[in-house]
Amino acid sequence: MDADADTVDGDAGTDAGPDPLTKGEIFEVLRNQRRRYVLQFLKQDDRPVELGDLAQQVAAWEYETSLEGVTPEQRKRVYTTLQQTHLPKMDTAGILSFDSDRGVIEATERTRDISVYLEIVPGREFAWRELYLSLGAISCALVAALWLKIYPLTLLTDLTWTAIIAGTFTLTAAAHIYHERNMRLGHGDQPPELSYGVDE
Repeated sequence: MDADADTVDGDAGTDAGPDPLTKGEIFEVLRNQRRRYVLQFLKQDDRPVELGDLAQQVAAWEYETSLEGVTPEQRKRVYTTLQQTHLPKMDTAGILSFDSDRGVIEATERTRDISVYLEIVPGREFAWRELYLSLGAISCALVAALWLKIYPLTLLTDLTWTAIIAGTFTLTAAAHIYHERNMRLGHGDQPPELSYGVDE
């Protein structure tokens, strides 16, 4: 079995870098919504960020309001848990660098590695597999009906039906690709799950 099969750290096998993280370890860190928001914020800007600014933005996302609309209580609540729990955990995993004395957070190589590997799965994920299965079943039934020359399907030529089937699958695949790119962590200005109204 390939030793790197379940890791995402590109420096695996080198003496200079840390031990690679397994997929299980990454999911354990990122299963919390607040930590995913931290990664989203870091993906927007490669520069070091201050804990206060991070807490303000995460609170705005969590409470679905603007930066100016965040109350001092909401900001303090997020600030405290980030400082005491989430950022130290992510720092220990090497997913980010947290200087608790200065209150500064920086992205690491693992921040970028994880965004390539891991995608947010919203609570109302569209059932693409079921859609493709349904399209396949409908296409098979349509082909059988055309072979039996069932009216009114015969009003269109076989070539026209072939073009319709091919076009439908092509458009569906294009929509699927567009959806997956938009769901990728770090894409856009806000976490993708906000668009789906996910509650955790």
